[in-house]
Amino acid sequence: MHGFMWYFHADHHQPKYEHVFERNDIFFVIFAIPSIVLFYYGAEAGFNYLFFIGLGITIYGFCYFMIHDVLIHQRFKWFKNTKNKYLIGLRKAHKVHHKHLGKEHGECFGMLFVPFKYYKI
Repeated sequence: MHGFMWYFHADHHQPKYEHVFERNDIFFVIFAIPSIVLFYYGAEAGFNYLFFIGLGITIYGFCYFMIHDVLIHQRFKWFKNTKNKYLIGLRKAHKVHHKHLGKEHGECFGMLFVPFKYYKI
């Protein structure tokens, strides 16, 4: 996302979103298409390994959505009042990543592994 796909990801690093959707949301489509194709061909072949690869892509996408869009960026306010130190640290670490509006010089992404320095409240 910080390489050749920056065009789609750049608006995600802006402080405010003008619309409900952002260009960055195209990544859901980019990953959904191969997942759907793998589901189809895997089911046609008797639920072989292709189906389960598609399932893995779908599960990863759901987890990414829940962690990145819901928990970290709070596009949906489902976990707004959490007191969990890990989840608060996760949000802080990712906020540091967004401190840089460009694609260079980004710091810790804070997706699942959170350096201990972000646990301090």
